[in-house]
Amino acid sequence: MSILHMVNQFLWSGPLLILLMGIHIYYTYSLHFVQKHIFKGIRLSLGDKKEDNRSGFSRFGSLTTTLAATLGTGNIVGISTAVFLGGPGAVFWCWLTGVFGMATTYAETFLCTKYRFPDYQNVVQGGPMYVLAHLLQKKSMAVLYSIALCLSAFFIGCTTQSNAISDTCQQVFGTFPPVTSILTAFIVGIILIQGKHWIEKFTMAVVPTMAIFFFGGCILYLILHSDYLFPALSQIMSSAFGLSQIGGGIAGFTLGKAVRYGVARGLFTNEAGLGTAGLVAGSSSEDNAGNQALISMSASFWDTVVLCAVTGLVLVAFQLEFPQEWYLYSAGSLTAAAFSKLPFFGDEILAIAIISFALATLVGWSYYGRQGFSFLFRGKGEFFYLSFYILMIFIGGVLPLTLVWEMTDFINLFLFIPAFYMLVRCRNKIF
Repeated sequence: MSILHMVNQFLWSGPLLILLMGIHIYYTYSLHFVQKHIFKGIRLSLGDKKEDNRSGFSRFGSLTTTLAATLGTGNIVGISTAVFLGGPGAVFWCWLTGVFGMATTYAETFLCTKYRFPDYQNVVQGGPMYVLAHLLQKKSMAVLYSIALCLSAFFIGCTTQSNAISDTCQQVFGTFPPVTSILTAFIVGIILIQGKHWIEKFTMAVVPTMAIFFFGGCILYLILHSDYLFPALSQIMSSAFGLSQIGGGIAGFTLGKAVRYGVARGLFTNEAGLGTAGLVAGSSSEDNAGNQALISMSASFWDTVVLCAVTGLVLVAFQLEFPQEWYLYSAGSLTAAAFSKLPFFGDEILAIAIISFALATLVGWSYYGRQGFSFLFRGKGEFFYLSFYILMIFIGGVLPLTLVWEMTDFINLFLFIPAFYMLVRCRNKIF
């Protein structure tokens, strides 16, 4: 565990941070700040016309499925872990990663929509592994990405989410974690057996409802504790750049922690630079690559720029108002502690939001992992994959949270390297 922590600390405090932010800034510049078209992306995603004979995800379905895989505990548990370990400044770096990451999301989903190739059944598919294998002729990297995708599905998509559900149910409802894990695995299993269109329908129903529900709870908290809103903003900005009065050395250390956890959690929650959004974009029914890329980019906007930011504000406001309570809670339970201060149904609001988001992410990431597994084994053994995925849901519900997050940060590396290579090599193909 300590070795894994040291490796993550080195990678996410230096090399990967530079590469990640570098590619975000590069595409922001080279695409002439494509983020300015966010409202067009939102309009496209909401203005979908249903086609009964379509085989791919609809516009709105591609948005909600992408959000389902990203809009999970990264916005609730992940951001609280970032603030707990990296300080209030981590909120700023998480938000900044989201803003610049929107351009990277546009780039990778543009590629995966424009360059689609037939799979083992001669069905046209899109995704980083298809771009790597067919367009760039880098089959070894495509295999590496697909393996990492399967592993990520078991850790990013599985264990972190089921752990959050078990932890929340135990705190709020007093449910025994193994019982919660079994029930979660059963519910997700029923949805997965039905196939892709059930996944799409589930995310279209759950994701928008719960996002509005959770966002409303955060806004209510900030209204009721408005005296701490502007002090929280000030604390976030000053901590983000290490403006501390206790010495330059400690200030530098504080800045390093804020950047490390803010960027790492920002990456976890919107996954810009990992190429995963391209898996849904490449399976969409949208033919226009630019339109689909804007729709996918809007997912990063809602996920990190809006929800992570407002969650971070709630956490820092809570820390300023109740400093004596801050260290009484674990890193993953701080958002719950803040919501408990609401005058009515605070615990219940957050519990329902966490459970719904986590279930949606479990369903969305199962599709990601299945795409990687199908690429590796040409459609064989998918029952084994689904069975193991469901087993990992149970295992994740009883693992320690710290270990789960460290494994998540480490596995992100093996998704990032092939996706980064694709983005660099194909930089002249994106417009």
